[in-house]
Amino acid sequence: MKLVKSLLSLLACAVLMAGAPAAFAQEKTGSKAGFTLKPGTVRIVLMRPTIRVGSQSAGGVITPNAEWSANAREYIAKALKAQQDKLGNVVVDYDEGVTKDGAVVTQYSNLFGALADSVIEYQFFPGNRLPTKKRKGSFEWSLGNGLANLDSLKGADYALFINTYDGYGSAGRKMLQLFAAMGGISVISGVHWGHAGLIDLKTGELVWLNADRQMGGDLRTEDGAVKRVEQLLKGFPGQAAPAAPAAASVPAAAPAASAAAPSASAASQ
Repeated sequence: MKLVKSLLSLLACAVLMAGAPAAFAQEKTGSKAGFTLKPGTVRIVLMRPTIRVGSQSAGGVITPNAEWSANAREYIAKALKAQQDKLGNVVVDYDEGVTKDGAVVTQYSNLFGALADSVIEYQFFPGNRLPTKKRKGSFEWSLGNGLANLDSLKGADYALFINTYDGYGSAGRKMLQLFAAMGGISVISGVHWGHAGLIDLKTGELVWLNADRQMGGDLRTEDGAVKRVEQLLKGFPGQAAPAAPAAASVPAAAPAASAAAPSASAASQ
């Protein structure tokens, strides 16, 4: 009974939220004006991905799940390793070595997540776009130039940051979704965010970002992690275009059919 009352209360909140104007369609990819990346010309460091996985309560609160997160890190790392040779340039895993840069790099990873969220909110949603982002071709975002000072990144041209944040709907959340659907109200069960971004280490500028708040791929499974990584790296700069499928071969005409067909010279008579 208590659960039903809680669900009805949450449903009432959902009704109020449903009265809000519909959101504009979200863009998913952006890059700095004029930025290109030729294959085989740069060295890219793949930073340690930030991966958080948990469950979403009926009220929408995400509770971290250590086992799911650990499995997701393993699956994501394996999927990224399989993709690194396909990105068009030299891509190496981040190695702190003896520099003791680890704590600072973690701060930059968190800062990248905040930056990506800002890009989604204030550039990828046209209705929320800031006045300075409304100019045609405007894509001007930065982490600052501090990354260039890290000894562990010396000799690299770009840093590739990847963040994923997932909360899988609990039984209570799914029940709320069902009740809401019966009332003609849409309630989302589950949160699936992902960001992949390329930072120019000389300037700290964000030169390419692929970000989505409705990503696919269940990170609790290996196949799901492969799908997520493919989505995160879709459109990666300098990546070779997928090869066109080979044309289907046309079977040769049967001898009997060719014998029956009139020759060109006979047809012209």
